[in-house]
Amino acid sequence: MNKASELREMSDEQLALTLKEATDNLFRFHIQAQTDRLDAPSELRRARRLVARVKTIQTQRASKSEKTTAATAEDSN
Repeated sequence: MNKASELREMSDEQLALTLKEATDNLFRFHIQAQTDRLDAPSELRRARRLVARVKTIQTQRASKSEKTTAATAEDSN
């Protein structure tokens, strides 16, 4: 399982790939849950939380880059 600290060390490309894999797994787990074939129901919860962690980190990075861009724009004026 990826911890938040491990995810923060990843590059943007790695995070995007992790998000895609986690989203695919989440979709697969939802289908398995609907057909009553889900071996470990906790995997559904873990996948959902991983997606949330990755999206949170991506949002934090985007917010941080917007702030630095705004600060740079103010300095140039």
